[in-house]
Amino acid sequence: MPKFEELGRDLAERDRNERMRMIASLNLQCRCPGCPTHTECAKRNQEKLFCFNGKSFICIEAERECLCPDCPVHDEMGLRYAFFCTRGSEKAQRYEHDVWGIQH
Repeated sequence: MPKFEELGRDLAERDRNERMRMIASLNLQCRCPGCPTHTECAKRNQEKLFCFNGKSFICIEAERECLCPDCPVHDEMGLRYAFFCTRGSEKAQRYEHDVWGIQH
């Protein structure tokens, strides 16, 4: 089973506190705040871990350079996509690709 699906199932089987600890661990590894696309607004609002949480609806509008593929979370979660801050979470992008054939 691919890492991303395995992680999703693993999270679903955990109690809320353990899920929060696992997500906090991913959050500590997140490189979003150092990304050229990440804005001051996103920093002020502590927006990050877009691959898991989904895109920024208020703070990030323009895509610049993406650090996602070099992020340790990207590898740990077995992600395929990037620009999560503007295009949506890994789950959302996989859905768009699988159902609608959309490839960013």
